Amino acid sequence: MTVIPELCSGCRICELVCAAKHFGVNNPKKSAIRVMVAYPHPVIRMPIVCSQCKEPPCAEVCPVGALYRINDIVKLDPDLCISCYKCVEACPFGAIYAHQDCKEPIKCDLCGGDPECVKNCPKGALRMIPEQALGEIRRIGNLLSYTHMKEIEFYEKGEKKVIHYTEVGKEEL
Repeated sequence: MTVIPELCSGCRICELVCAAKHFGVNNPKKSAIRVMVAYPHPVIRMPIVCSQCKEPPCAEVCPVGALYRINDIVKLDPDLCISCYKCVEACPFGAIYAHQDCKEPIKCDLCGGDPECVKNCPKGALRMIPEQALGEIRRIGNLLSYTHMKEIEFYEKGEKKVIHYTEVGKEEL
């Protein structure tokens, strides 16, 4: 799953459908996805959800092996979990949550491969994309930003140099 924060409206529907699916409650604090908002300017809305890391730090610190990776999803076995919450602290994205009503941490399991948050996001800010496409939006953005540039500044051996866009490709190597 990938997040496109520029499309997020901050409606928090993702939180509600997650909590309803997994706990049967209308309580966004029991969700495995959380929308973080920073403001006043610029206002940024960023859904925080498990990245399903290939080498998950959360699983590495689990003393009982309650977190494991299967079919590209990092899963939590509630029967093995001892509620030490080391995984919550180890997650580099802050995407594993604790709730006072829950014995074990709350962690995204991608709803078994068909995430409710993705299906219900009205703005399309949450998407399932193939792994090989990760970073494509950034690559396209970088390419487009260069096509709009008039000049490029850089330093070579401590000296500031400027290449004008029309001269790119003519510089000496």
